[in-house]
Amino acid sequence: MPERNHSSVTEFILTGFPGLHQEYYGLVSAVLFFVYLITMIANATVIFLFATNQSLHKPMYYIILNLSVCDILFSTTTLPKIISRYWFRSGSISFTACFIQMYFVHYFGTAVAYILFQMALDRYLAICHPLKYSRILTKSNILILSITGWTAAKAFPLMMVIRAYPLPYCASNIITHCFCDHIGITVLACTDRTPYAIPAFVFAMFVLLGPLAFIIFSYCSILIAVHKIASVQGRLKSLSTCSTQLIIISLYFLPRCFVYLAQNVGIKFSADVRIVIIMLYSLAPPMINPLIYCLRAKDMRESLLKIKILSYPLVKEPLGTSCDLALYK
Repeated sequence: MPERNHSSVTEFILTGFPGLHQEYYGLVSAVLFFVYLITMIANATVIFLFATNQSLHKPMYYIILNLSVCDILFSTTTLPKIISRYWFRSGSISFTACFIQMYFVHYFGTAVAYILFQMALDRYLAICHPLKYSRILTKSNILILSITGWTAAKAFPLMMVIRAYPLPYCASNIITHCFCDHIGITVLACTDRTPYAIPAFVFAMFVLLGPLAFIIFSYCSILIAVHKIASVQGRLKSLSTCSTQLIIISLYFLPRCFVYLAQNVGIKFSADVRIVIIMLYSLAPPMINPLIYCLRAKDMRESLLKIKILSYPLVKEPLGTSCDLALYK
């Protein structure tokens, strides 16, 4: 283990978007605050709908609940600090706080991968093994899978922090990023980072490609099963049940795979472009995911409609007849 030497670095500076001019700081902070606000409201709405509607207490919605909680926690870990960077010109973060943020960034990112794995498992069993679905994906089994996923996700991020924290940081303290992550921190160490970069890369590939391999297998199996359905209407109905999950999974995996592939084939990005891509695939899905559930999932739409109908008399005149009520269905 390298000798501990933190005397010359007591805090890090997050640059955010390096090429951004100061006149745009207010606009960027407002946009990021808007993203954070929408993310919190949208995911909190999903959690509220789940808590107040027994009709949503199904395996798929337990998985969506986990995803909403994870999205809220990830956004809260990353966005407030970078918002303050541009809003209050406060880009500094203490040495220890940076490593704490790094841990939670990788922890929640890993947890999301496990949750998407559960989504794919849900659709695979529902379409390829419908008779076994209710027996395998019970509420208790979903609870066990969820607890296992949240617990197992801690291991690798904790290992990364334990290995990176004692490194000697005695040179630059400027992190060219919007939040603290493993690469952004360890490149600043005054030592050869190869022994630390390789395990981190293996971890990233395991977390990314492990669930992705099962997801690809599950959706290939689903396509084969759907192809065997005789009626076109039956095929479309089966595929429509997968569309929501497939959109969410694509938002998470495709940009990450593109970035990793680009790095390995030698495609170079400027610091600004790289950070914009990372911010898009890190922060856009938590904001967009709840909108996808509410637009695509029938039970979610019906739950939102009930709230709209129940709240209607509070802001409008009472509905007179059942025909009036039908207008809002």
